[in-house]
Amino acid sequence: MLGALLLAVAGCGSFNRYPPAPAVANTPDHLYKIGALDTLNIVVWRNPDLSTSITVRPDGRISLPLVENLQAAGRQPADLSREIEQALSKFIRDPVVTVIVNNFQGVSTEQIRIVGEATRPQAVAFRQNMTLLDVMIQAGGLTDFADGNGAVLVRGSEQGKQYSLRLKDLIKRGDISANVEIKPGDIIIVPQSWF
Repeated sequence: MLGALLLAVAGCGSFNRYPPAPAVANTPDHLYKIGALDTLNIVVWRNPDLSTSITVRPDGRISLPLVENLQAAGRQPADLSREIEQALSKFIRDPVVTVIVNNFQGVSTEQIRIVGEATRPQAVAFRQNMTLLDVMIQAGGLTDFADGNGAVLVRGSEQGKQYSLRLKDLIKRGDISANVEIKPGDIIIVPQSWF
C-alpha cells in the first residue's frame, strides 16, 4: 500500500529526463525568409500598373504582371526584388523593385510549433530575440490539464536534441529564470498532467 502511494505521489510531480534548455539561443543576423501564404506588397517604381499586393501560393511561387511562377518561398525579400528586376528588364528599362512582406508566416522549417496542452496549439513565425514567454503569450498559456514543468523543447537546429522546460514556473509562478530564448524550427511539447 505504501509503495503504491509513493508511486502516486511521484506521478504528481513533473519528472523530466532531459537537460534544461539553454537560456541563450544565439541567433545573430537571422534574416527573414518569405514563406508560403505570406502577403507581399511588390512596388515597381514609376510603374504603378506593375505594382501589386499578392499572397505567396502554397507551392511557394508568385505570378506578377509580365512575370510568372517565380519562386518566392525560402528567399529573402531583397533577393526576390533583384530577380523580379531582372525578369522585368526584358520589358521595361532599368526597373527598380521593392518587396515588402505584410503578413508573416515564414518558412515552415523556421516556424516555432507548440503542441499538446497549450490553450491554442499553433505554429508561430520566428522573430529575432524571441523567447519562450513570447511563444506562450501567442499560444494563450497552458490548459488546466497541462504538466507545464514536464514540457520539452525539441531543437530542430541541433538534430532534434531535447531539453526540459519549466512552463508552469514561468507562467503560473512568474519565475523569469525559466524563460529561455527560442531558435527557428523549435518545437515545444506540453504534456498532459496525470492529476
